[in-house]
Order: sequence, then structure tokens, then C-alpha cells
Amino acid sequence: MTRSEFRQKIRLYSELIRFEKPIGSYLLLWPALWALAIAAEGSPDPWILCVFVSGVFLMRSAGCAINDYADRDIDRYIARTKERPLTSGKISPKEALMVFGILSLMAFALVLSLNKFTILLSIGGILLAASYPFMKRYHYLPQVHLGAAFGWAIPMAFAAQLNALPKQAWLLYVANIIWATAYDTMYGMADREGDLKVGVKSTAILFGEFDRVVIGLLQGLFILALVLIGRDLEFSPFYYYALFVATLFFIYEQILINKRDPFKCFEAFLHNHWVGAIVFAGIMGHYYSV
Repeated sequence: MTRSEFRQKIRLYSELIRFEKPIGSYLLLWPALWALAIAAEGSPDPWILCVFVSGVFLMRSAGCAINDYADRDIDRYIARTKERPLTSGKISPKEALMVFGILSLMAFALVLSLNKFTILLSIGGILLAASYPFMKRYHYLPQVHLGAAFGWAIPMAFAAQLNALPKQAWLLYVANIIWATAYDTMYGMADREGDLKVGVKSTAILFGEFDRVVIGLLQGLFILALVLIGRDLEFSPFYYYALFVATLFFIYEQILINKRDPFKCFEAFLHNHWVGAIVFAGIMGHYYSV
């Protein structure tokens, strides 16, 4: 392989893992940071923090590779995805599986530096990440499965920091599943016509004309779950100010998806990065304002 061919291959692998599109890493990172901040009362162990930040990037990248492998015969029929490296034939299915395996092993190697409880939980995370891309063939709730996979860093973070799983860990995990179902339904609304054409399932198709209403209900439940966590942990007003701002962000997202324009729905999906950031700011604001 020449130097030029090597650079081209690296560029294609970079496209496969969406290196230039970090939104997935952000949506995976914020729940992990929420959990670490709460578990460590605002001051997580530096090495644990490093492991989780690195692990988020590695597992999100691995997830993109296995997702494209699972959807390689579907993506060619959808305008937004038909030029992806695997779908267009620029890399092989075997290469995509190789990338998934290497990145997953790298993430697992990082976890091996943590306690036994976290290591055991990490196996569940890998299984969730590997199985999620195939769920759209079997049921209309792959977005819920995505939330379970994206949020698995939450119990892992509590386990790493505390070697225990208090009830707040599970409430935060459920809150993340609700939030992920809401924002990934927006993503599904952007792809709904293509998904219907190829016969795959999503919550956007399941909810149909009630999609915006259900998203609104899910967003409300997410805020409610965070309020319950804050009350249980006796958080300061700063945290609740942040939740108020997050609620305003959700209202803006409802405006974006009002006419179900695919581009606006995708914009609303991307906007959830800021929701995750403001919730994290609220948690940290509590610990550093008391």
C-alpha cells in the first residue's frame, strides 16, 4: 500500500466513525459527565474522568462502524447515507467489523483499569452497542434501545466512582432513555420517508401524526425526572435555573419540528447537545455554589 493509499484509507475510516460529526459523542458524553459529577459531588477522580471521556469517543466510533455494517443494504436507498464509505463500496463489511472490534477492545482495555463492578457492567454496554443497529428490523422502538445504549455510561460511572449503584443512578439512567427517545425520534422524523420506503421501523413511524405531542411528553418527563433527582439530592436553586433553561430549549425544538420539515427536524436533533450541556452546567453549578 502506497502512502497515498494509506492516507485515503484513514480518511475513509474517519468517515466511517463520523469523526467530523461529533454530535453522537456529545450526546453520549453528557450523561456520563452528569453521572460522574453527581457520584463524585462535583470532583470526579481524574483518571476515571479520563477513562470515560476517552471511552465515550471510542464506543461512539465503534457504534458508527457496527451501525453502518448493519445498515449497509439499507443506506443505499436513503439520500443522506448512500455515499457513506461502506454503502458506496469504498470499504468492505469485513473492514467495518474490524474497526468495530478494535475500537471496542480499546475501550474495554481502558475499563480494565477500573474496579471489578465497572468491568462487569461494561460487558452490558458492549452488548447494547452491538445490538442496537439491528433493532429497527424487529420493533418500532429502536430509539429506546439507543437510549439504553447511550445511557449505559451512567451506571458504569457510578460504579467506577462509588463501587455502588444508588437509586439516583437508575433514575438518571431512565431519564436519559426518555431524553434519547425524544431526540432520536426527531432524527427519525428527518428520515421517515426513507425508512418507510425501505421498510425499517422507528418511533417516528410508530407515533405518526402524534409525534410532536409524544416528543413533548417525553421532554416533560425528562425534566420531571431531573427535578426528582435534584429534590432527592437537595440541589441548590442554580440546578433548577438550568432545568428552566433546558425547558426553554425544548420549547425551541418544538418550534423547529412544528411543520415536520426534515432539515428542521434534524436541526432540532442536533440542538439537544446544548440541553445536555446546560444540565451538566446546572449540576456543576450546584456543587460549586454551595
